[in-house]
Amino acid sequence: MNSDFVLIMKMKRGDEAALERFVRKYYQIILNYCNYHCFDGSYAEDLTQETFARFFEKLSDYRCMGKTLNYLYTIAGNLCRDYYKKKKESLLEDEQKEPEDKAGKQEIDRVVEKNAIEEALASLPFEMREVIILYYFEERKLSEIADILHIGLPLVKYRIRQAKMKLKGLLKEV
Repeated sequence: MNSDFVLIMKMKRGDEAALERFVRKYYQIILNYCNYHCFDGSYAEDLTQETFARFFEKLSDYRCMGKTLNYLYTIAGNLCRDYYKKKKESLLEDEQKEPEDKAGKQEIDRVVEKNAIEEALASLPFEMREVIILYYFEERKLSEIADILHIGLPLVKYRIRQAKMKLKGLLKEV
């Protein structure tokens, strides 16, 4: 029997210990996923907490028919998609800000490189960014990505290939 199924049945009956075990089991995975999407640690924590809040809000209706982690990824992915909509609006404001402290040249170069990577990832369409994060940062198998995103394996491969080409072009400009 699936351990998630047992945990969910206990949580539906109000078992607080099962709820705590469930959160401990998946919290770090979802937090990492959100961190890869938004690059802001505190906002990633908020997205993670919101993911679990939404899951528990609909717990009574939830049917354990597949991998629970995939369902959590779906919730988190939708929240991250909303985050990117907000982020695009404030992107121009962020580019105009000057660094306030006088860090060394190496530190500035590192920050510029990190920002270039973040901006390159952020400029990808959400579908491409999603597969890149799951494949490279979450180290998921192609078949797992297909299951998580509810798409076919050929489409996953296509999106990864397209995203890599687009990222290569974007990072050459830097």
